[in-house]
Amino acid sequence: MTAFKSLTQAGVKGFVRDKATLFFSIVFPLMFLVVFGLIFGNSGTNKTKLGVVGDGPVVQALNQTGVVDFQHYGSLDEAVQHVKDGDVPAMIAESGGTVTLRFAASDQTQAGVVQGLVSGVTDKVNLAATHQKPVVNLDSSQVEDSSLNAIQYLTPGILSWSVATSAVFGAALTLVSWRRKQVLRRLRLAPINPAVVLTSRLTVAVTLAVVQAAMFVGIASLPVFGLKLSGTWYLGIPVFLLGILAFFSIGMLVGSFAKTEEAGTAAANIVVLPMAFLSGTFFPLDSAPSWLKTVSNVLPLRHMNDGLTDFLVRGKDASALLVPCAVLLGFMLVVGFIASRVFRWEDA
Repeated sequence: MTAFKSLTQAGVKGFVRDKATLFFSIVFPLMFLVVFGLIFGNSGTNKTKLGVVGDGPVVQALNQTGVVDFQHYGSLDEAVQHVKDGDVPAMIAESGGTVTLRFAASDQTQAGVVQGLVSGVTDKVNLAATHQKPVVNLDSSQVEDSSLNAIQYLTPGILSWSVATSAVFGAALTLVSWRRKQVLRRLRLAPINPAVVLTSRLTVAVTLAVVQAAMFVGIASLPVFGLKLSGTWYLGIPVFLLGILAFFSIGMLVGSFAKTEEAGTAAANIVVLPMAFLSGTFFPLDSAPSWLKTVSNVLPLRHMNDGLTDFLVRGKDASALLVPCAVLLGFMLVVGFIASRVFRWEDA
């Protein structure tokens, strides 16, 4: 226990004192979260601007939808001029049972949204006025697990990437540095079980990951970002821990063959950085080519991303643990076995 405590303390102190590692492991990923959160934070809450002249049942029904932001004008000509000037994408005027809609065709997306919205509301008002029962009823509701706000999607993805980066770089560069400085040689000759050395290093990685998770969730939960954890967030803990182990094993493999810190850094970047873009860390892969989705599905970071998203924000039950946990556990066992076979205590 004395050896384990000493090695763990040395690992923590080494990380805290290394300002570059501290920056790229914690501060740099947090910058991505803050910047993307501020840029895309309100992307799902923007309302469509609509110029309005007069009042009536259609205008009132549009207002009740909650998806339009009315800009009131005094006359039809004034409202049309604002549409021409690009201040609003469209305007409606309601008077004497007539609804006048004018829109800017230059923005076809907004024009289509406004036309569909006004047309649908007008038809609903007309039907209600006839007191007839609708032939077809629309059952409409929000599906949270397939339509996430930006911060709900970004937080699990960037957190996974941050933890993966820290685990890989921490394990790889520590091994390279200790081997180059002959610390591993001294540890091998000392009466210390190699498992103690490995466990102490893994404890540092897990401790760092827990601190990162607390910081990410805490900042993302601030009112300016608005992250809301689901009721089954705790089911993400096994995925989180297995993800640390999987990427720690990658770091052990990189550190086993790299001879210098520069080579270890380059190899770790080659592994982690492309994986971040191919695993949906920064953007969804729903519209990606099928071959890219196939590649993504074999990467451990993809399953860590999906697993944390399923439990932190989508509220899935324990049945969703099977795939991400199985993939991460299998990856850890295979890569960890390879790393143990190529591990070297000293440079050849």
